[in-house]
Amino acid sequence: MALRPDEFYDHAIAVADGERRLPLADMTGWDISPFDPDGLRVAPLREPVLPEPARHGEDPSDCSACRDRDEGIWFNERWRLARITGVGVPLALMLYPRDHYDMADLPDELASELGLLSVRIVRHVQALPHISRAHVYRVGDGAAHLHVWFFARPEGQAQLYGSWLVIWDDLLPEYPAAIADADAEIVADALVASHGGHRSPTSEPAA
Repeated sequence: MALRPDEFYDHAIAVADGERRLPLADMTGWDISPFDPDGLRVAPLREPVLPEPARHGEDPSDCSACRDRDEGIWFNERWRLARITGVGVPLALMLYPRDHYDMADLPDELASELGLLSVRIVRHVQALPHISRAHVYRVGDGAAHLHVWFFARPEGQAQLYGSWLVIWDDLLPEYPAAIADADAEIVADALVASHGGHRSPTSEPAA
């Protein structure tokens, strides 16, 4: 059984300093870290808050992902893919079920399709010129409606490898929108060819 919230906090705070600051993570010393560890400090560890605050969209009637079920670059009857704007990486995409599900309550049919769709999206993103990797993230602490991130890692930028990519994305200047839009269209067309579906929510679905 996992530690209770108070037990977890006590366990962690035992290695903190007098200001409840944990030691710097080993990864801050990696050569791909965006931060110089000299002078870097960990924020004080706050005590647990119970009950946890509700996530956005816990009530489907107030869920923006449900309201936007017809927004995106690719659709089928069950899923939609959208481009996330204002990012620093070459392309960031988000996959959502069109109906209100989180990861743990996906019906088996959708769970199976999620795996296949994720692999195909990764293939199509990595087929773009000057893209080396498509990173895939699912977190879910902020919103109750399942949303899976796909981040394109630019070719040649070895410092953007791995788990720091999402932090670098927040530091980089906004990537040119016209280029990202064109690449998103290529991915959407490739997904229609490989998985079916369609580009417009009002189109007749493909096989």
